[in-house]
Amino acid sequence: MKTAILTLSDKGSRGERTDASGPALVSWLAERGAETVRTAIIPDEAALIEETLRNWADSGEFDLILTTGGTGVSPRDVTPDATVKILDRLIPGFGEVMRMRSLQKTPHAMISRAVAGIRKATLIINLPGSPRGAVENLEAVWPAVPHAVEKIQGDTRDCAPPATDSAK
Repeated sequence: MKTAILTLSDKGSRGERTDASGPALVSWLAERGAETVRTAIIPDEAALIEETLRNWADSGEFDLILTTGGTGVSPRDVTPDATVKILDRLIPGFGEVMRMRSLQKTPHAMISRAVAGIRKATLIINLPGSPRGAVENLEAVWPAVPHAVEKIQGDTRDCAPPATDSAK
């Protein structure tokens, strides 16, 4: 699986903060056989986020694009808003599972606005900005990610084996 990671951080984009989330995700993905072929850090600017996600997804180079940062409720947290604007289809279950899993660790999970969805043949998932939160959230949805990517890219195999007479 070819992946790209987009870190959203005003300070990180200006070199005032070291990005720890992107490298944590690269390492986590590599342990699962996913190849990260592009990373970038850009400011929390909706138009720039939209442009980058659109260009990356439309390039056909990536099966999965992960964003990290900008999923909360502060005025500069615009990642979900920008993501929704470029998606062809939403996949609400990913955000629901990430929030549910995060609620087991912090009540602040309730204010996450992370979304996931499809643009062309690419799965895009918003993750929190902290390294631990980003990895924990990706880990929560990972069991469905490879299957989702296969289906998004046109796999026509049944999702589950047909029922047998004994299962009816």
